[in-house]
Amino acid sequence: MDKALLIFAKQPLPGKVKTRLSPPLSLQTAADIYHCMLSDTLAKIADLPGVESFLFFEPSPGAADFFQKGFPGIKTFPQVGEDLGERLKKAFETVFALGFESVAAIGTDSPDLPLSHLQEPFRLLEEEDVDVVFGPAADGGYYLVALGSFCPGLFHDIPWSTNRVLEKSMESATSFGLKVVSLPVWHDMDTVADLKRFLAAGNPDYAPCTFRFLREIGV
Repeated sequence: MDKALLIFAKQPLPGKVKTRLSPPLSLQTAADIYHCMLSDTLAKIADLPGVESFLFFEPSPGAADFFQKGFPGIKTFPQVGEDLGERLKKAFETVFALGFESVAAIGTDSPDLPLSHLQEPFRLLEEEDVDVVFGPAADGGYYLVALGSFCPGLFHDIPWSTNRVLEKSMESATSFGLKVVSLPVWHDMDTVADLKRFLAAGNPDYAPCTFRFLREIGV
């Protein structure tokens, strides 16, 4: 395979994931929701043909064992770096060094992302003479970034966790002379309002574990 997908994830520990859901939800419930989102994301990528997946987890006590035992079918690596930019750079560097020609990265905040949104970046990089593909998130960030070659400077000096992440990232790519293409806008599931919107859409096929759990707890 010459295509790789990186999944950035955390161990679903109470108080460490989905903290914007608490209150009104408990920290344990928020962690359970994140676990469902993680499971849905990893189940979805199993249906992605011709792409090898790698999971980069945020280091925490027991995280390596959790991911290796809970998801044995995917290769796992600890994230390395002080901030998200450094961690993304190191992850892309690691996988490009393995010989892959196009690499994309996603998180676990959009478990209902259509599979086509994961396939299209690789097609664009291969067929359209594109260097970088962004998947814009509705909050001003991005749910996906895909590269046709390693560009270490792309993730420097980005105001992470703000609504200017995508804007500054695209400016950075342009400054390096890279051709950039954007996918359709999608949304993260960070707040209770996001969860309610997902349920109201009524399409459990995209994220069945998350949909079922949210219905059970009455979100």
